[in-house]
Amino acid sequence: MSQLQEHSFIARIFAILQQYFVILPQNFIDMQENPRILLRAVSPTLKYMGGITLQNPYSFSIAAGKMYTIIGENGCGKTTLGNIIANGWNFTTNVIEGDKKNLAIESVEFSDIHALTGFSGAYYQQRFESMMNDDIPSVRDLIAEKIAPEVWQQMTEHLNVTDILDKRINYLSSGELRKFLLINILTSRPDILIIDNPYIGLDADSRILFDALLRDVIADGTSIIMLLCNPNEIPEFTDFVIPMQHLSIGETVAVNSQNFSQVVQSTMQLFSCHRSINALPEWQVPCEISFDRAFELDHCNVMYGNNVILRDVVWTVRRGEKWALLGENGSGKSTLLSLVCCDNPQGYCNDITIFDHRRGTGESIWDIKRHISYISPEMHLYFNGNKQVIEVVASGLHDMKGLYLRASAAQRDMAMQWMEAFGIDHLANRRFSTLSSGEQRLVLLARTLIRQSPLLILDEPLHGLDMAQKHWVKSVIEHISASPQLTLIYVTHYTHEIPQSVDRTFTLTKFRNSKR
Repeated sequence: MSQLQEHSFIARIFAILQQYFVILPQNFIDMQENPRILLRAVSPTLKYMGGITLQNPYSFSIAAGKMYTIIGENGCGKTTLGNIIANGWNFTTNVIEGDKKNLAIESVEFSDIHALTGFSGAYYQQRFESMMNDDIPSVRDLIAEKIAPEVWQQMTEHLNVTDILDKRINYLSSGELRKFLLINILTSRPDILIIDNPYIGLDADSRILFDALLRDVIADGTSIIMLLCNPNEIPEFTDFVIPMQHLSIGETVAVNSQNFSQVVQSTMQLFSCHRSINALPEWQVPCEISFDRAFELDHCNVMYGNNVILRDVVWTVRRGEKWALLGENGSGKSTLLSLVCCDNPQGYCNDITIFDHRRGTGESIWDIKRHISYISPEMHLYFNGNKQVIEVVASGLHDMKGLYLRASAAQRDMAMQWMEAFGIDHLANRRFSTLSSGEQRLVLLARTLIRQSPLLILDEPLHGLDMAQKHWVKSVIEHISASPQLTLIYVTHYTHEIPQSVDRTFTLTKFRNSKR
């Protein structure tokens, strides 16, 4: 799409928006209730490291104590804009007015665990290996000198994580980690807090508590900038919406209780995904392994020191069954799956059968892993492959060690077919680390599905995808899971995301489990 076409598309979007409410001129918005303006981005383009340029035809400003939602599809430039607001003031091409020296700007991203722990080179399995984690700080280590006990108690009660104080950082679930990162940032009470897709990974109760905490933070004078890729997640207490499309920043929209639902409905016009399920490469579960039980956990326990993660878990999954694995943040879902996928050394001290063979009877972990396709938020977090995207997708034909093997021409051709099906073939030669989190997620999904294993484990597979991409990926999963030979484990906090083929549920609570 040319730059002229992009601007024309943005103009059509705003024509639709204006059918429902007035888009206020920015200078009028600035004067509402005479708020203190913290910054104004006035240059027509904004640039950031990596050569990404955003179009800024309307200029925008951020006022004190207000809630802003920046919304758009995966890859539209939201994260780049957040980085520019937080760190891009020194670029000669970015004209941003404001007192940066006296303006505290903080941002929260899922990958910030590496900055907290200082071990960005860690690999996924290491988080489960207690002997290798002696140098990893606990939550208590990181907050002891930063926050008063009574404030900590209040914040953790707000977010329902009162029991994480003595956990090591890399033992936190994805939901617990997001909550801790937010608490860690809020101890500094910044002027502007930028939060990238905060709702993914949070259970329903936590989302309500999270919103309540944000309202309190805004009332104290902090401005919140939330980067979202799903209109239905726009908080009702949003003051302004800034839409984005194709690296172009739209005009700021003022939101109130009267026009909120129309704003949400209109922003859905920003999302489109026109792909056919018929474009998928042929899917066929291989017959190279015969088994009755995909896995069986017989009274399994996992604990680190005095911290019990799983207690007395009993679960049998047979070939061809389709299960949903549910549970609140911190209930141990990812730890349970680490036992099945041979990532957790405590598997050897538990009674676990995988593909009809009891663990510890001579098979290597790679003999097991080659029959499992697996994706999770934690794996995404620890995935540090900086290879070309096409090589990352092709590496799924092996196992994690396949990251270090160069793909053959045939493997690259197969990877390109899956990338075309997911609409990411244009990213083939990009470095994985330069992609947005949503684009990375699509790459890792293609990497997971290319293997076509008999056991498919999808831990929050729609994590971080925009509305249109979620619809597409769900349809792909529905198509694949129709195979009677495929065994599926699907993890989510959103029951409406569960594929129709799933007819069994296993629910974890802390130290308790139930099934039906």
